[in-house]
Amino acid sequence: MTVSDHAISSEFAALVSAASVEISSDGRQLPALQDNFDRGTSVTITFLPGDNYRRNIETAAALRRAGFNPVPHIAAREMASREAFGDFLERARGEANVTRILVIAGDVAAPKGPFRSSLDVCHSGLIETHGITSVNIAGHPEGHPYLAPHNAFKALVEWRDWGRRAGVRVEVMTQFCFESAPILGWIGELEAHGGGLPVIVGVAGPATPATLIKFALRCGIGNSIRSMRNQIGRFGRLLTDAGPDEVVCGLQAGFDKSKGSIAALHLFPFGGLRKAGEWRRSFAQQAPRLTEHAAPAGDPQNP
Repeated sequence: MTVSDHAISSEFAALVSAASVEISSDGRQLPALQDNFDRGTSVTITFLPGDNYRRNIETAAALRRAGFNPVPHIAAREMASREAFGDFLERARGEANVTRILVIAGDVAAPKGPFRSSLDVCHSGLIETHGITSVNIAGHPEGHPYLAPHNAFKALVEWRDWGRRAGVRVEVMTQFCFESAPILGWIGELEAHGGGLPVIVGVAGPATPATLIKFALRCGIGNSIRSMRNQIGRFGRLLTDAGPDEVVCGLQAGFDKSKGSIAALHLFPFGGLRKAGEWRRSFAQQAPRLTEHAAPAGDPQNP
């Protein structure tokens, strides 16, 4: 399935055209970002093991000066102290006008300071006192490597309750998948657990099959690996050139059913920012035209 096979509503196409994107913390991708994404785009900044948060702040400030909306990752286990976390937030607000952050546990086994999980960061009281108005947290449609599904949903509900008390908007940003069914199923489970949280759906930008498999293995996305291999068998190199059309078209059904759940899309640019930017523009431009030419409901040609 590609965008040419499926009528996408203008409303959903707007989510694609406004999709956020991710860059590394060193800032070297800023020129490619400027060449391929519009000013005003929200840009998340990774926090990898060993990163120094001051470098992340420098990258956030450079993004703000270039007209983008920086969204730094906060890796809880990388924060050496409560004071360091407070300094991170204070500098991010003062130097880059950051109002939105993405909180993750971090990819290190042993915490470097007092925060073992993203919820520890949540309960610190520092987020709301530093003027952060929006927090993204991670969701895992194909399962969390260290949390049983029930406990994972319980943690998300706890985040929701904290956000309501603190007056901070909380949204879930999902790990990427190569098919829409697990994403839509997971959103349904979240709602069944009383989640009540907007979801930003993560999708993998165009990349070679080898690159996609590498990142899928790193993130533990077994079911999606099988789905992607099937697609490669059916379409050859089409997956590389067309990007995540099949996933995004499949998400339209979930968007129509529950528009309050899918709030936005996020691109993981595994194949580079140029390919991701070209795909975003191409998909968003095609979708409204396809919808305009689609037969309306009840039309004799489309009963």
